[in-house]
Amino acid sequence: MFEKALIGGKRYWSLIGVLLGLIFIAFICYLWQLKVGLMLTGMSRDVSWGLYIAQFTYFVGVAAAAVMVVLPYYLHNYKAFERITILGEFMAVGAVIMCMLFIFVDLGKPMRVFNILLHPTFHSVIFWDMVVLSGYLLMNIITGWMVLQSEKNDAAPPTWVKTLIYIAIPWAPLIHTVTAFLYSGLPGRGYWLTAIMAPRFLSSAFSSGPAFLILLALMIKKYTKFDPGREQLQSLAKIVTYAIIVNLFFIACELFTVLYSNIPEHIQHIKYLFLGIDGYGKLILWMWASIIFMVLASILLIVPSFRKNERILSLACGLIIVGTWLDKGLGLISGGFIPNSFGHVVEYWPTAPELLITIGVWSTGLLIITILYKIAISVKEEIG
Repeated sequence: MFEKALIGGKRYWSLIGVLLGLIFIAFICYLWQLKVGLMLTGMSRDVSWGLYIAQFTYFVGVAAAAVMVVLPYYLHNYKAFERITILGEFMAVGAVIMCMLFIFVDLGKPMRVFNILLHPTFHSVIFWDMVVLSGYLLMNIITGWMVLQSEKNDAAPPTWVKTLIYIAIPWAPLIHTVTAFLYSGLPGRGYWLTAIMAPRFLSSAFSSGPAFLILLALMIKKYTKFDPGREQLQSLAKIVTYAIIVNLFFIACELFTVLYSNIPEHIQHIKYLFLGIDGYGKLILWMWASIIFMVLASILLIVPSFRKNERILSLACGLIIVGTWLDKGLGLISGGFIPNSFGHVVEYWPTAPELLITIGVWSTGLLIITILYKIAISVKEEIG
């Protein structure tokens, strides 16, 4: 089936060319970072995790969200999702590869990756995060490809494939739970020290991931002959609606607990993000925008007539993607480090090379998703 990725129109090859161009620019910036070191980024001694880890955290959630189409189809026999299950699995493949690349560029020296493999630390959460991510990547590649091959041959997939799918279903929330434990397991960071960090991660993942999938499905519907289906998109939209409301509820619970208790080491992080401290407040506008975007998107999705309008649905999904990214990506990381343990404010902002490397990793993930979708859609069109 690989040959199907080599056949495409002008629009397809133009997209491939743009993505390869962005990847090349990012690679040049990475070589620069490799030579100079992480001082090329906006990170410092006080803020040692920046945009790279923020993207890693966010896209782990996007990858985990594939379970929201796999679970209804395989466990609850919801046949409508048959048309988009493969899209969810292949989206997860691209997202996990992006996660791994963000860890790779954040480590500074590539050889440090081999240290994790050659000298594993079994009580380290990052080690287990690598294990569950690698396992999830393999499961999605194998199951997605085997199911697609079976559809092409008009045959049932092997029995062991369905067994692997049943293992992958609980594995999906596990990868994001372990990622949440990376933060909530650090006692010196008050902003992250909360028991509902994992539930917050999952609720934001189950809203942003399906929102991504809806936008991808709408693009496929517009530019190809394959229609993912209106019922399928509306079912996904309902999942997004419930998940974003739960996510907002968890945020409200966090804010009430912090503000009502008035514990200094907790409230200072919230104050910096939403009000600023001593004139420092680079993230104030972005954090308020995050809340506004998520609230507005939930209002649009709650109203059935708005949700059924594909333009409004696209807008709501876009707002959720940006809103959750600002909250769980940029805000979560910076909020945990600022102010530092001594109460001093050392702000963080990504540099131009850091942004270009990040765009390059995004482009790599989108390139993989584009190629896999081209293969899957070509097979679907043949079957149709």
